[in-house]
Amino acid sequence: MSDLRDELDRYLAIRRALGFKLTRTGLLLADFCHYLDAIGADTITTENAIAWATLPPNGASSWWGQRLSVVRAFARHLHAIDPVHEVPPGGLLPARSHRAVPYLYSDAEVAALMAAARQLRSPLRAATFETLVGLLAVTGLRIGEALRLDRDDVDSDAGVLRIRKTKFGKSREVPLHPSTLDALVAYAHRRDELCPQPQHLSFFVSVAGTRVLYGNAHLAWLDLVRRAGLKPRSATCRPRPHDLRHSFAVRTLLGWYRDGADVGAHLPLLSTYLGHVHPANTYWYLSAAPELLGLVAARLNAAAEGQR
Repeated sequence: MSDLRDELDRYLAIRRALGFKLTRTGLLLADFCHYLDAIGADTITTENAIAWATLPPNGASSWWGQRLSVVRAFARHLHAIDPVHEVPPGGLLPARSHRAVPYLYSDAEVAALMAAARQLRSPLRAATFETLVGLLAVTGLRIGEALRLDRDDVDSDAGVLRIRKTKFGKSREVPLHPSTLDALVAYAHRRDELCPQPQHLSFFVSVAGTRVLYGNAHLAWLDLVRRAGLKPRSATCRPRPHDLRHSFAVRTLLGWYRDGADVGAHLPLLSTYLGHVHPANTYWYLSAAPELLGLVAARLNAAAEGQR
């Protein structure tokens, strides 16, 4: 079994070197190796892969499918080294992906969230979350990227944000509109007045002077949504922080289509700005809004008419 665990370490190291974090995958595969050890198996078979994947017995079928897909990828790696390992066929436990429907915020809803933040009892907390909401709305940053900003990541001279430790381990610079930069500088002055001796040099600080934790930011977000009166549009379309990123991307694409821009040529720029590893991840936004789909269809129809 030690050989299998050594191979797991190598497998994870290779994939992480390519930019994948694989935090959950690493935990699941370590548990799978422990399971194989417990049943005395030193190779992967379809039978023992399914037996592990369908734990717990009362688990959701989608969760079983995800567990099996993790093992399948590892088994494929091992099979290339030693064919004694079986690769479970696809489709045995389909992992149905229930991707949330983006909640596309209107300008009025963003303004309502920022107004709700101003009502928070703590002046520092109010300034922090008002600025955070505004920054996410106008830059499309992931909330984790914003919370990980340090003070020297906000370059007021160059007018950019330096984004480090991104989802895929890459860094990038995000240009800022002058009005956005002014808002960040104003927040920094207010933050330093209210918290002159912070515990951390993070840009956004908590009332304790520490970096704002994601879990606390999420709880604060739920409070802001309630205060702003925002309601879910369906069971799968709820106002989440990440949807400010979706809204930014869709708003950018809508502007390009309305201006008659060459969207195909511009999409790689948006992909780079958002920090997507593959442009295909940006193309997903083309289906995120009915209005956007209508503009795409209209352009396709115009192109078809021109070819007749």
